Amino acid sequence: MTKLHLNRVNAGGLVLFGCGKMGSALLQGWLEAGVQPNAITVLDPRPSDWLLGLQKDGLKINAKLDVPTVCVLAVKPQIIAAAHSLSGPRFAETLFVSVAAGTTLSALGEILGPEPAVIRTMPNTPAAIGQGITALVGNARCRTEDLALAEVLMSTVGQVVRLESETQIDAVTGVSGSGPAYVFHFIECLAAAGEAEGLTREVAIQLAKATVAGAGALAQESNEAVSTLRENVTSPAGTTAAGLSVLMSEDSGLLTLVRDAVRAATVRSIELGAG
Repeated sequence: MTKLHLNRVNAGGLVLFGCGKMGSALLQGWLEAGVQPNAITVLDPRPSDWLLGLQKDGLKINAKLDVPTVCVLAVKPQIIAAAHSLSGPRFAETLFVSVAAGTTLSALGEILGPEPAVIRTMPNTPAAIGQGITALVGNARCRTEDLALAEVLMSTVGQVVRLESETQIDAVTGVSGSGPAYVFHFIECLAAAGEAEGLTREVAIQLAKATVAGAGALAQESNEAVSTLRENVTSPAGTTAAGLSVLMSEDSGLLTLVRDAVRAATVRSIELGAG
C-alpha cells in the first residue's frame, strides 16, 4: 500500500461491513500493509474470536460510526440491502467498495443512494491466502483516485485488474470467480486418472496438487507465453504429446469443455444479476 493511500485511510477511517472469510482476508491484508487498527471499524453481528482479539490493538467492532473515507461491503448478496443503514447525505463523500457477488452498480445505487462513488469488485477465493485476483469497475461518480484507492485495498489479497465496462464482470465471474472450482475439479480428475493407472489415492492426489500448483507458479513467474511453456514440456512423439493429443482434440478436447463451462457460468451470472 502506497504511503499516500495509507495516510488517506489512516486519517479518514475505514469501515468493513461484514467480516466473514473474504472480509477477514481483506482485514488481515490491510493490517499487514500498515492500516492502523484504530482507523478501522468492523460491523458484523457475529464477530469471530480473532476479530474480537484485535480490539486490544484499537480496532472497533459495531461502534458508532464517524464518516469514513472508505467503506468496504463484504457481505453476501442476500443481505447487501442491510447496507442501507450507510446511505444518505452523511455518507455522500464516502467511497464504497463492494465485494457482494452479482450485485450490480445499479442495485448498489438503489441501496446507497446516487451521491457516493461506488466500486464493484469480483475477487476469488485464493484471496484467503493472498493469492487471489480481483476485477473492479466503478460508477460514474468515481474519480481516478477512488479507483486507485480501491485497487490498493484489494491488492493486499492478490492481483487486481480494472475493467472497461461493468458488462465484462459476468465473464470475469465465469473465468476467475468460478475458475478455482474448475481447477480443483481438474486436480480431482488428474488424481483419479493416476489412481486408475495403479497409483495409491494418497500419492495420486499429492502428485496432482503439486503439479497444478507448480505449473501455475511457473506460469506466473515466467516471462514466456504459456503456449511456449507447454511446448517446452512436449517432446515430439513423447508421452506429453500423447496426452495432449487427447486434451487438444478439436471435437472433444479441453478447450471445448472449458469454453462451455465459462459460458455457462457467465450466463448464470447474467441471470443472477438481472434478479
